[in-house]
Amino acid sequence: MAALFGSRVRKLRTAAGLTQAELGARTHVVGTRITQIERTSGAKPTLELARALDTALGADNLLVDLWPYVYREAFPDWSRKFMAYSERAVDIREYAAHVVPGLLQTEDYARAVLKVGRTLGSKEQLEERVAVRLERQERLSALDRPELWAILDEAVLRRPVGGRAVMREQLARLLETAAEPHITVQVLPFEQGEHDAMGGSLTVLALPDGSEAAYTEGAHHGQLIEDPDEVRKFSLTYDRLRAAALPPLMSLGMIRSVMEDNHRGANVPSRSERRRVAQEQLQQSGGRQLRGGGGRIPRRRPRP
Repeated sequence: MAALFGSRVRKLRTAAGLTQAELGARTHVVGTRITQIERTSGAKPTLELARALDTALGADNLLVDLWPYVYREAFPDWSRKFMAYSERAVDIREYAAHVVPGLLQTEDYARAVLKVGRTLGSKEQLEERVAVRLERQERLSALDRPELWAILDEAVLRRPVGGRAVMREQLARLLETAAEPHITVQVLPFEQGEHDAMGGSLTVLALPDGSEAAYTEGAHHGQLIEDPDEVRKFSLTYDRLRAAALPPLMSLGMIRSVMEDNHRGANVPSRSERRRVAQEQLQQSGGRQLRGGGGRIPRRRPRP
Protein backbone atom coordinates (compact mmCIF):
# COMPACT_ATOMS: atom_id res chain seq x y z
CA MET A 1 0.00 0.00 0.00
CA ALA A 2 2.91 2.37 0.67
CA ALA A 3 4.18 1.61 -2.85
CA LEU A 4 0.73 2.32 -4.30
CA PHE A 5 0.54 5.57 -2.34
CA GLY A 6 3.97 6.63 -3.61
CA SER A 7 3.07 5.73 -7.18
CA ARG A 8 -0.09 7.84 -7.04
CA VAL A 9 1.84 10.80 -5.62
CA ARG A 10 4.41 10.55 -8.40
CA LYS A 11 1.76 10.35 -11.16
CA LEU A 12 -0.24 13.25 -9.74
CA ARG A 13 2.90 15.36 -9.26
CA THR A 14 4.05 14.69 -12.83
CA ALA A 15 0.61 15.52 -14.21
CA ALA A 16 0.67 18.79 -12.27
CA GLY A 17 4.09 19.65 -13.72
CA LEU A 18 5.73 19.93 -10.30
CA THR A 19 9.22 18.91 -9.22
CA GLN A 20 9.70 17.07 -5.93
CA ALA A 21 11.19 20.22 -4.44
CA GLU A 22 8.20 22.31 -5.55
CA LEU A 23 5.71 19.81 -4.13
CA GLY A 24 7.70 19.72 -0.90
CA ALA A 25 7.50 23.51 -0.65
CA ARG A 26 3.73 23.40 -1.12
CA THR A 27 3.33 20.78 1.61
CA HIS A 28 5.94 22.29 3.95
CA VAL A 29 8.42 19.40 3.78
CA VAL A 30 11.83 19.10 2.11
CA GLY A 31 11.99 17.70 -1.40
CA THR A 32 13.82 14.60 -0.22
CA ARG A 33 10.73 13.70 1.85
CA ILE A 34 8.69 13.58 -1.37
CA THR A 35 11.41 11.39 -2.89
CA GLN A 36 11.15 8.98 0.06
CA ILE A 37 7.38 8.75 -0.31
CA GLU A 38 7.53 8.10 -4.05
CA ARG A 39 10.27 5.48 -3.67
CA THR A 40 8.74 3.92 -0.52
CA SER A 41 11.85 4.58 1.51
CA GLY A 42 12.11 6.20 4.89
CA ALA A 43 9.19 6.82 7.23
CA LYS A 44 5.63 6.36 6.02
CA PRO A 45 3.68 9.58 5.35
CA THR A 46 1.73 11.02 8.25
CA LEU A 47 -2.00 11.72 8.00
CA GLU A 48 -1.28 15.45 8.06
CA LEU A 49 1.14 15.09 5.13
CA ALA A 50 -1.33 12.89 3.22
CA ARG A 51 -3.94 15.63 3.56
CA ALA A 52 -1.46 18.31 2.44
CA LEU A 53 -0.44 16.24 -0.59
CA ASP A 54 -4.07 15.58 -1.46
CA THR A 55 -4.83 19.32 -1.41
CA ALA A 56 -1.69 20.36 -3.26
CA LEU A 57 -2.23 17.78 -6.02
CA GLY A 58 -6.01 18.13 -6.25
CA ALA A 59 -6.42 14.40 -5.60
CA ASP A 60 -10.05 14.64 -4.45
CA ASN A 61 -9.32 12.71 -1.22
CA LEU A 62 -7.67 9.80 -3.04
CA LEU A 63 -4.48 10.03 -0.96
CA VAL A 64 -6.41 10.57 2.27
CA ASP A 65 -8.50 7.47 1.54
CA LEU A 66 -5.35 5.42 0.85
CA TRP A 67 -3.53 6.57 3.97
CA PRO A 68 -5.24 4.25 6.54
CA TYR A 69 -4.10 1.22 4.52
CA VAL A 70 -0.54 2.55 4.46
CA TYR A 71 -0.74 3.13 8.20
CA ARG A 72 -1.91 -0.42 8.88
CA GLU A 73 1.17 -1.91 7.26
CA ALA A 74 2.98 -1.13 10.51
CA PHE A 75 0.80 -3.71 12.27
CA PRO A 76 1.39 -7.51 12.34
CA ASP A 77 -0.39 -9.62 9.71
CA TRP A 78 -2.94 -11.01 12.19
CA SER A 79 -3.80 -7.50 13.39
CA ARG A 80 -4.39 -6.22 9.85
CA LYS A 81 -6.53 -9.26 9.12
CA PHE A 82 -8.63 -8.61 12.22
CA MET A 83 -9.14 -5.00 11.09
CA ALA A 84 -10.24 -6.22 7.67
CA TYR A 85 -12.69 -8.70 9.23
CA SER A 86 -14.08 -5.96 11.50
CA GLU A 87 -14.83 -3.74 8.51
CA ARG A 88 -16.89 -6.52 6.91
CA ALA A 89 -18.56 -7.96 10.00
CA VAL A 90 -22.36 -7.97 10.23
CA ASP A 91 -22.34 -8.76 13.97
CA ILE A 92 -19.66 -7.62 16.44
CA ARG A 93 -19.73 -9.03 19.97
CA GLU A 94 -17.17 -7.56 22.34
CA TYR A 95 -16.22 -8.15 25.96
CA ALA A 96 -14.02 -5.36 27.31
CA ALA A 97 -12.04 -6.15 30.44
CA HIS A 98 -10.14 -2.92 30.97
CA VAL A 99 -11.19 -0.04 28.69
CA VAL A 100 -14.22 1.01 26.65
CA PRO A 101 -14.16 -0.66 23.19
CA GLY A 102 -12.60 1.51 20.49
CA LEU A 103 -15.86 1.71 18.54
CA LEU A 104 -17.53 3.47 21.49
CA GLN A 105 -14.70 5.72 22.71
CA THR A 106 -14.83 9.52 22.77
CA GLU A 107 -11.91 11.38 21.23
CA ASP A 108 -10.41 12.43 24.59
CA TYR A 109 -10.82 8.96 26.06
CA ALA A 110 -9.17 7.39 22.99
CA ARG A 111 -6.27 9.84 23.25
CA ALA A 112 -5.75 8.98 26.93
CA VAL A 113 -5.76 5.24 26.20
CA LEU A 114 -3.51 5.36 23.14
CA LYS A 115 -0.78 7.45 24.73
CA VAL A 116 -0.24 4.94 27.55
CA GLY A 117 1.96 1.85 27.21
CA ARG A 118 3.01 2.56 23.63
CA THR A 119 6.22 3.92 22.15
CA LEU A 120 5.27 7.05 20.27
CA GLY A 121 7.82 9.06 18.34
CA SER A 122 5.81 12.27 18.53
CA LYS A 123 2.50 13.86 19.43
CA GLU A 124 1.74 13.76 15.71
CA GLN A 125 1.80 9.95 15.75
CA LEU A 126 -0.59 9.91 18.69
CA GLU A 127 -3.04 12.14 16.84
CA GLU A 128 -2.81 9.86 13.81
CA ARG A 129 -3.79 6.87 15.92
CA VAL A 130 -6.67 8.81 17.43
CA ALA A 131 -7.83 9.82 13.93
CA VAL A 132 -7.76 6.21 12.71
CA ARG A 133 -9.76 5.05 15.73
CA LEU A 134 -12.41 7.71 15.21
CA GLU A 135 -12.56 6.85 11.51
CA ARG A 136 -13.38 3.23 12.39
CA GLN A 137 -16.40 4.46 14.36
CA GLU A 138 -18.00 5.77 11.17
CA ARG A 139 -18.90 2.17 10.37
CA LEU A 140 -21.57 2.29 13.10
CA SER A 141 -23.47 4.98 11.19
CA ALA A 142 -23.03 3.52 7.69
CA LEU A 143 -25.86 1.93 5.71
CA ASP A 144 -24.25 -1.50 6.17
CA ARG A 145 -23.64 -0.92 9.86
CA PRO A 146 -23.14 -4.03 11.99
CA GLU A 147 -25.03 -5.12 15.09
CA LEU A 148 -22.81 -4.29 18.07
CA TRP A 149 -23.14 -6.02 21.44
CA ALA A 150 -20.67 -4.76 24.06
CA ILE A 151 -20.20 -6.27 27.52
CA LEU A 152 -18.15 -4.04 29.82
CA ASP A 153 -16.47 -5.30 32.94
CA GLU A 154 -17.39 -3.10 35.91
CA ALA A 155 -13.72 -2.07 36.10
CA VAL A 156 -14.16 -0.30 32.75
CA LEU A 157 -16.70 2.05 34.32
CA ARG A 158 -14.84 2.73 37.54
CA ARG A 159 -11.32 3.45 36.20
CA PRO A 160 -11.21 7.24 35.49
CA VAL A 161 -9.19 7.08 32.28
CA GLY A 162 -8.07 10.59 31.33
CA GLY A 163 -9.46 12.06 34.54
CA ARG A 164 -12.97 12.52 35.88
CA ALA A 165 -14.14 14.98 33.24
CA VAL A 166 -13.04 12.75 30.35
CA MET A 167 -14.54 9.71 32.03
CA ARG A 168 -17.86 11.43 32.65
CA GLU A 169 -18.07 12.38 28.98
CA GLN A 170 -17.24 8.78 28.03
CA LEU A 171 -19.95 7.35 30.26
CA ALA A 172 -22.43 9.81 28.75
CA ARG A 173 -21.41 8.58 25.30
CA LEU A 174 -22.14 4.99 26.36
CA LEU A 175 -25.64 5.97 27.47
CA GLU A 176 -26.20 7.82 24.21
CA THR A 177 -24.99 5.06 21.91
CA ALA A 178 -26.84 2.34 23.82
CA ALA A 179 -30.08 4.02 22.75
CA GLU A 180 -29.31 3.15 19.12
CA PRO A 181 -31.37 0.19 17.83
CA HIS A 182 -28.28 -1.70 16.62
CA ILE A 183 -26.17 -1.25 19.77
CA THR A 184 -26.56 -3.07 23.09
CA VAL A 185 -24.43 -2.42 26.19
CA GLN A 186 -24.27 -4.65 29.26
CA VAL A 187 -22.15 -4.50 32.41
CA LEU A 188 -20.54 -7.53 34.04
CA PRO A 189 -20.47 -6.66 37.77
CA PHE A 190 -17.64 -7.47 40.16
CA GLU A 191 -19.97 -9.59 42.26
CA GLN A 192 -20.28 -12.07 39.42
CA GLY A 193 -16.83 -13.37 40.37
CA GLU A 194 -14.53 -15.41 38.15
CA HIS A 195 -15.38 -16.16 34.52
CA ASP A 196 -13.89 -17.75 31.39
CA ALA A 197 -12.55 -14.53 29.87
CA MET A 198 -10.64 -13.18 32.86
CA GLY A 199 -7.35 -11.50 32.04
CA GLY A 200 -8.18 -10.13 28.60
CA SER A 201 -10.76 -8.89 26.14
CA LEU A 202 -12.69 -10.95 23.60
CA THR A 203 -14.32 -10.12 20.27
CA VAL A 204 -16.41 -12.46 18.12
CA LEU A 205 -17.14 -11.35 14.55
CA ALA A 206 -19.86 -12.75 12.28
CA LEU A 207 -19.08 -12.26 8.58
CA PRO A 208 -21.50 -11.91 5.65
CA ASP A 209 -20.84 -15.47 4.44
CA GLY A 210 -21.96 -16.93 7.77
CA SER A 211 -18.45 -17.69 9.04
CA GLU A 212 -17.07 -16.32 12.29
CA ALA A 213 -13.71 -15.27 13.69
CA ALA A 214 -12.61 -14.52 17.24
CA TYR A 215 -9.97 -12.16 18.59
CA THR A 216 -8.46 -12.14 22.08
CA GLU A 217 -6.30 -9.33 23.39
CA GLY A 218 -4.15 -8.67 26.44
CA ALA A 219 -2.07 -5.64 27.42
CA HIS A 220 0.74 -6.32 24.94
CA HIS A 221 -0.51 -8.97 22.56
CA GLY A 222 -3.46 -10.17 20.53
CA GLN A 223 -4.50 -13.36 18.76
CA LEU A 224 -6.83 -13.92 15.82
CA ILE A 225 -8.65 -17.27 15.84
CA GLU A 226 -10.14 -18.56 12.60
CA ASP A 227 -10.47 -22.32 13.20
CA PRO A 228 -14.25 -22.98 13.32
CA ASP A 229 -14.07 -25.36 16.30
CA GLU A 230 -12.01 -22.89 18.34
CA VAL A 231 -14.21 -19.97 17.34
CA ARG A 232 -17.31 -21.87 18.54
CA LYS A 233 -15.69 -22.24 21.97
CA PHE A 234 -15.07 -18.50 22.20
CA SER A 235 -18.60 -17.82 20.98
CA LEU A 236 -19.92 -20.01 23.80
CA THR A 237 -17.72 -18.13 26.26
CA TYR A 238 -19.24 -14.87 25.06
CA ASP A 239 -22.78 -16.23 25.42
CA ARG A 240 -21.99 -17.16 29.03
CA LEU A 241 -20.67 -13.66 29.72
CA ARG A 242 -23.83 -12.19 28.21
CA ALA A 243 -25.99 -14.37 30.45
CA ALA A 244 -23.97 -13.44 33.56
CA ALA A 245 -24.01 -9.68 32.88
CA LEU A 246 -26.67 -7.29 34.08
CA PRO A 247 -29.66 -6.93 31.74
CA PRO A 248 -29.35 -3.86 29.45
CA LEU A 249 -31.79 -1.72 31.46
CA MET A 250 -29.93 -2.36 34.73
CA SER A 251 -26.60 -1.92 32.98
CA LEU A 252 -27.58 1.56 31.84
CA GLY A 253 -28.72 2.37 35.35
CA MET A 254 -25.34 1.34 36.71
CA ILE A 255 -23.49 3.40 34.09
CA ARG A 256 -25.66 6.41 34.94
CA SER A 257 -25.00 5.95 38.65
CA VAL A 258 -21.23 5.83 38.14
CA MET A 259 -21.40 8.86 35.85
CA GLU A 260 -23.21 10.79 38.57
CA ASP A 261 -20.43 9.81 40.97
CA ASN A 262 -22.72 7.67 43.10
CA HIS A 263 -20.19 4.83 43.33
CA ARG A 264 -21.14 3.73 46.81
CA GLY A 265 -24.84 4.06 46.17
CA ALA A 266 -24.82 1.91 43.05
CA ASN A 267 -26.06 -1.36 44.42
CA VAL A 268 -25.85 -4.36 42.14
CA PRO A 269 -29.25 -6.09 42.02
CA SER A 270 -29.54 -9.69 43.12
CA ARG A 271 -29.48 -12.49 40.56
CA SER A 272 -33.17 -13.23 41.09
CA GLU A 273 -34.04 -9.57 40.54
CA ARG A 274 -31.91 -9.50 37.38
CA ARG A 275 -33.66 -12.61 36.04
CA ARG A 276 -37.06 -11.07 36.75
CA VAL A 277 -36.27 -7.81 34.95
CA ALA A 278 -34.70 -9.63 32.01
CA GLN A 279 -37.78 -11.79 31.64
CA GLU A 280 -40.05 -8.74 31.75
CA GLN A 281 -38.02 -7.03 29.03
CA LEU A 282 -38.21 -10.09 26.81
CA GLN A 283 -41.97 -10.48 27.33
CA GLN A 284 -42.60 -6.80 26.58
CA SER A 285 -40.68 -7.05 23.31
CA GLY A 286 -42.01 -10.39 22.18
CA GLY A 287 -38.71 -12.10 22.96
CA ARG A 288 -36.80 -10.24 20.21
CA GLN A 289 -35.63 -6.95 21.69
CA LEU A 290 -34.40 -5.83 25.09
CA ARG A 291 -35.92 -2.41 25.63
CA GLY A 292 -33.45 -1.14 28.19
CA GLY A 293 -30.43 -1.29 25.94
CA GLY A 294 -32.19 -0.66 22.67
CA GLY A 295 -30.27 -3.50 21.07
CA ARG A 296 -31.39 -6.66 19.42
CA ILE A 297 -30.10 -10.11 20.09
CA PRO A 298 -27.97 -10.98 17.03
CA ARG A 299 -29.54 -13.83 15.12
CA ARG A 300 -27.36 -16.62 13.91
CA ARG A 301 -27.04 -16.51 10.17
CA PRO A 302 -27.36 -19.86 8.45
CA ARG A 303 -24.10 -21.30 7.22
CA PRO A 304 -23.87 -21.99 3.49
